[in-house]
Amino acid sequence: MGTSSHSSEPHDSPRTVCFISFHELGLKGRNRGTFERRLQENLNACLEQSSILASKVRRIAGSLTVAIHEPERAEECAQLLANIPGVTAVAIAYLTDRSWDNICETALRALREAAPAEGAYFFKVDSRRSSTDFPKNSMDINREVGAYLWEATKDEGAGVRMKNPDVLVSIKIVGGATYISTRKIKGIGGLPSGSSGKTISLLSSGIDSPVASFRIIKRGSIVLGLHFSGRPQTNDSSERLVLEIGEVLARTGGLARIYIVPFGDIQREIASIVEPSLRVIMYRRLMLVVAQCLARLQGAKALITGESLGQVASQTLDNIVATDGAVDMPILRPLIGTDKDEIVNEARKIGSFDLSIQDADDCCTLFMPRSPETHARPKQVKASWDLLDIEDMVQRALDSIEVHEYSARFGAHVEGRQAPVEKNTSS
Repeated sequence: MGTSSHSSEPHDSPRTVCFISFHELGLKGRNRGTFERRLQENLNACLEQSSILASKVRRIAGSLTVAIHEPERAEECAQLLANIPGVTAVAIAYLTDRSWDNICETALRALREAAPAEGAYFFKVDSRRSSTDFPKNSMDINREVGAYLWEATKDEGAGVRMKNPDVLVSIKIVGGATYISTRKIKGIGGLPSGSSGKTISLLSSGIDSPVASFRIIKRGSIVLGLHFSGRPQTNDSSERLVLEIGEVLARTGGLARIYIVPFGDIQREIASIVEPSLRVIMYRRLMLVVAQCLARLQGAKALITGESLGQVASQTLDNIVATDGAVDMPILRPLIGTDKDEIVNEARKIGSFDLSIQDADDCCTLFMPRSPETHARPKQVKASWDLLDIEDMVQRALDSIEVHEYSARFGAHVEGRQAPVEKNTSS
C-alpha cells in the first residue's frame, strides 16, 4: 500500500476516495478519539494486507477518508472497508476543492456516471457542510447545484425528485475539501476490533457459533476460536469446514486464531464412565473448562457459545445452568433469545451458511445417547463429574491443541502469550 496522502489543495481533476462513516463511536464522549484511532489503525491494517494501492487513512472532522490510487478498484476497496467493525457506511466519492465551478462540474460527472444507460431518471442533491466559513449553506448548495445539474441533464431524460430518487448526489464540504458521491455501501457497524479485549469462542462447523462469534467481533472483541474435533474417532471434515469459516470471519480482522482440540478419545473415555443421559452435559462442561484454561493463557476475559435457549436438549435452562457451573469465567451467549430463522438469515448475510450446512463428522454427535437429559439436577451432575479425572483430561486436551493463525488478523491487537503448544499451521 502506498504511503502518500491526499491533500485539500485545489487540483485539476477530482480524485477518487472512500469516505468512511461511523456512528456509534461518536457516542463515546471523551473516549471518542481513542476509538477513532483504533478504527483508523484497523482500516490501515486491512488495506496493507490487500493488493489495493491506496493512501493512509486520514481523520478529517469526525470522518475517515482514504484516497484510491487505482480508481477502477474503488468498489472493491469500499466493499473491503465496509466489512470492518466500526464502519457504518463507505461512500465512493470524488474529492475536489471548494471552488464553486469544480463542485458543480464534479457533481455533474458523478451524476452522469451513476445515471442509468437508458430512459428517464430522477435525482436529488443532499449536501452537508462542516466548514461554516463556506459562503453557502446546505439549502443553498442543494438548490443551486440541483438547478445546475437539471439544466445540464434535462435533455438526457433527467428530472428532480425529493422522495426516492434514482440517484442521490451527496455533497460533503469538510475542511478545505469537497466530497461528492452517488454510491454508498452499508457497513457492518459496531465497534473497532481490539477495543473490547479478547474472547474465546467455542466454534463448531454448524450454523450458530459462527454467527455468535461474528456478533461479538462486531462489538470490538478479538476472537480466538476453539474447535473440538471428534478426531481420532471421526475424520477431520469438521476441522476443514471450521477453518474455512474462519476465513470468512477473518475478513473483519476480528478473528486472530483457531485452536483445534482432537477430542474424540476423551469423549469415548467419558462415555465409558458416565451414564448415557448425562454424557452431553459432561462433554460440554469439560469443553468449557478447557476453554477457560486457554482463555487464561491467552489473556481472554470471556467465553462465547452459540446456544439459543431451548433449541436442542443441551440448551434447556436447567442444562445451561448445569454446564455453566464448571467454570467461573463469564460466558457470552449472543444468540440466546434468537430463533433459528433469524440465525440462518444472519449466517447467509455474513457468508458462513453455505459452509455450515455441509455434512461433517464432528464431536457433537459422537457417543450420543438415545435420550439425553433435558433437565439435569445439580446433585446428579456433580456425582457424574466427580467420576472423571478432570485435571488429566484438561491437560491432555491442552497438550493436543493445534493452532491455525489467520493472516487477515490485525496483528497490533492480538499481542499476548502464544499458544501453549508448538503445533502450528497457517490458514
